[in-house]
Amino acid sequence: MTITEHTELVRRFADDFTALQEAVLARMNGICAPETAAALEHASLAGPITVVLAHADVLARGAVRRAELSVQPPERLRRLRAHARRVRRARSQAETVYKEQRARRLTGRSRPVDTLELRVARTAFAAAFDEALRQELRDRGLPDGTPQAPESDLAQWAWDRKAAGGELPAPVRELRDCDDDAFVQALLRDAREEENPYLPHDAVAERWSRHARAALAWGRYAIGRAERDALACSLSARRTRLDALDDAYQDTAVLAARSREALLRATDLHDRMRDCVTTGPFAELVAQCRAAALARFADAGPEAWHGVRELTVRHRADCPDQADGCPHCHRALATVLADVPPADTDEDGDGEHPTATLPADGDRYALLADLPDTAVVAVADAAVGDESALCGYGWAAEDGTTGHGDSLASSSGEAEVIGICAAALNLLEQHGDAPVVLLCDSIEAVGAVDAALSSADPTTAHRTLLFPESRQLMDRLVRHRHRHRVQVRWLKGHIGHDLNETADAFARLALRRVTGRILPAAARKEEARILRSLGPGAGPLSVAA
Repeated sequence: MTITEHTELVRRFADDFTALQEAVLARMNGICAPETAAALEHASLAGPITVVLAHADVLARGAVRRAELSVQPPERLRRLRAHARRVRRARSQAETVYKEQRARRLTGRSRPVDTLELRVARTAFAAAFDEALRQELRDRGLPDGTPQAPESDLAQWAWDRKAAGGELPAPVRELRDCDDDAFVQALLRDAREEENPYLPHDAVAERWSRHARAALAWGRYAIGRAERDALACSLSARRTRLDALDDAYQDTAVLAARSREALLRATDLHDRMRDCVTTGPFAELVAQCRAAALARFADAGPEAWHGVRELTVRHRADCPDQADGCPHCHRALATVLADVPPADTDEDGDGEHPTATLPADGDRYALLADLPDTAVVAVADAAVGDESALCGYGWAAEDGTTGHGDSLASSSGEAEVIGICAAALNLLEQHGDAPVVLLCDSIEAVGAVDAALSSADPTTAHRTLLFPESRQLMDRLVRHRHRHRVQVRWLKGHIGHDLNETADAFARLALRRVTGRILPAAARKEEARILRSLGPGAGPLSVAA
């Protein structure tokens, strides 16, 4: 194959999604022509290959799910599952190849290295150096920055200045300026109706990447609802419902591919922004700001600066990497000078700097020592699947009452919130005026519910809650006349806590039930087994339909 033909084949794969996907799957199955395999090794295709495999992965799992929900010969189901495993493995390998290629690309870029003194001071005395840098940036009329300044905010500032002057196309301005819900709707239209050519524009690429996962979650939501509909009818009447499930998987496959493409676009933008401040006049400006900040640091803290200078001079005398500027030595040196004591020590030895500790396994209830004896304590947990947004939740209380059910969630955090809210609403109705304490091993879920209860505003949890089912449940809890009786606390998961293990078992059972992966009779036996493991007196308050 000539160089021209090879180049043309690479170009074709870069421009034709279907041709690239067919070639990648042929290579995966060992039936790829040598010239095609060689073209797929081209560095420019590393990212696009991850895109087509994200699409193929969803379709492969959809084919398996349809076969599971219909009358298919066992041999066909085995073949479909084997194909799905190969696609998932190929996708993982492609992601690794892309990351390795990007790492090599970044490593190969020339970048000015700060002086050893500056790197040591910046690491050992981070707060003081950051303040000096902020003062320097303010005096120059530049963005204040962050502890990583000036790379982060100054990079955005430099990029904005470089990109200024050209009028944005009206569709790009519309995407940039609309609210988040409207932007996600635009992403859904892009996947389900017509591809939007303006999403890759630099002005919206980062926003596209941020919200692509929300759009993908709505695809999984459609799969979950279609799956529920299919399971609600008999096998003989499922054909139409399974066609709807196919459609949902097709849409979600496109959303998965576009989500991956959005990440590639945003990553490329960040790389170009980084280049903008590490080369040319902006690189010189960054160097000037840092050097001036170091001078301010030295003036403000002469003793600290003297320690930096003395240590770096002694180090250079024996360092074998001195000729290269000691590129990797600053962290070790900074530990000698660091002005922050280790987290588990008391610098003054006076015992007045306590650190947070988790209760030992043998004292699992230590975090409840401040509660009145009348408090009702329960643990909530949740389980989510890979294919759809269907989730299961479960909870178990110290008084032996339990509950479980199913819903739809965009993430494990949202599923855990559903479990907490369902448990709280049940226990509020069952237990007079007693305080209700819900424990959960998800920090995100505990924070979301606690914020909503404290503010009496369910919208404070909307960053975690995407779907209407969870938002309605949170709204019911926040508006409950006894919500002041509810507390939510974090509990370390999977440490052998009896209630946690029971809640987890119920959540997994609920997920298996709603996805049709356990027969009703077997589900009833499993529920009885879980209740027996909890002890005498245990019984369900709410059970999934």
